[in-house]
Amino acid sequence: MRVVLTGAAGFIGSHLTTALLDRGDAVVAVDSFLTGRLANLQHVSDYDALTVLEHDVTVPLEVTGHVDAVMHFASPASPADYNAHPLATLDVGTAGTRSMLELARSHRARFLLASTSEVYGDAQQHPQREDYWGNVNPVGSRSVYDEAKRCAEAYTMAYCRAGLDSRIARIFNTYGERMRPNDGRAVPNFMSQALLGDEVTVYGDGSHTRSLCYISDLVSGVLLLLASDEHLPVNLGNDEEVTVLNLAQRILSLVGTDTSLTFRPLPEGDPHVRRPDLSRARAVLGWAPAVRLDEGLARTLLWFRSVIGGESRGASARG
Repeated sequence: MRVVLTGAAGFIGSHLTTALLDRGDAVVAVDSFLTGRLANLQHVSDYDALTVLEHDVTVPLEVTGHVDAVMHFASPASPADYNAHPLATLDVGTAGTRSMLELARSHRARFLLASTSEVYGDAQQHPQREDYWGNVNPVGSRSVYDEAKRCAEAYTMAYCRAGLDSRIARIFNTYGERMRPNDGRAVPNFMSQALLGDEVTVYGDGSHTRSLCYISDLVSGVLLLLASDEHLPVNLGNDEEVTVLNLAQRILSLVGTDTSLTFRPLPEGDPHVRRPDLSRARAVLGWAPAVRLDEGLARTLLWFRSVIGGESRGASARG
């Protein structure tokens, strides 16, 4: 296949780029480098099948030659990033999604949207199934990301009903190598703070939950979804739920430090519970996560030990 992948220099995008190239696909890796990093693609830079384009996907993109699939993963994805770039986040989820849908339509290619568990908002259904419409505050501090992804799903389904071969992956919290130390999410910030000997900051009392999926599991699920005939949204994540306090304690134990915990008020709109119902993924894709949390955290910690630096000092965990 020849795949156009947006957000290719981001955390998830770079792992997908690697997986596609390793299985023999050609990849047109598109990124504006607003939050993505070219260094994330350095290890595959010698692949002849890789083309890297610096491009803002809100501007229509023309790609010469055939295109078999368009995978739209471009977007700031952490609270720190989308609060710093609110308009860009809205634009990439709306105008950027339509631009990539038009690219797919012009090439008669299949389209895959990277959506998010954030479409469920501060969920009142637990665990969250794909038929749950969500509890999103349209004017809250997280709305630029939540509503951009909800709009992206609406665009994708509109094109699907008009004949485009599309898929929607609702991605739950994912972690692993190549996350930025100052990413703003729980795993990188807990690890960064612990490795630097800083206090590890937990928002709220730590009783809110997350369900964390290791990056290799997510990539396998995304590729199975791309190859499937499923057009409705599919949850991709890990249904091993953990409190944020327990996550912090596990990471401190792995790091082997006696760094203390500090607690701060929970940010506005921060979801209290988050766990995917994976029934559809299991039934439609035959997929389930294989990497347990402690194993994935240990792998991720090796990465952070190799790259940690002063850039993460002072970061705070948002989940």
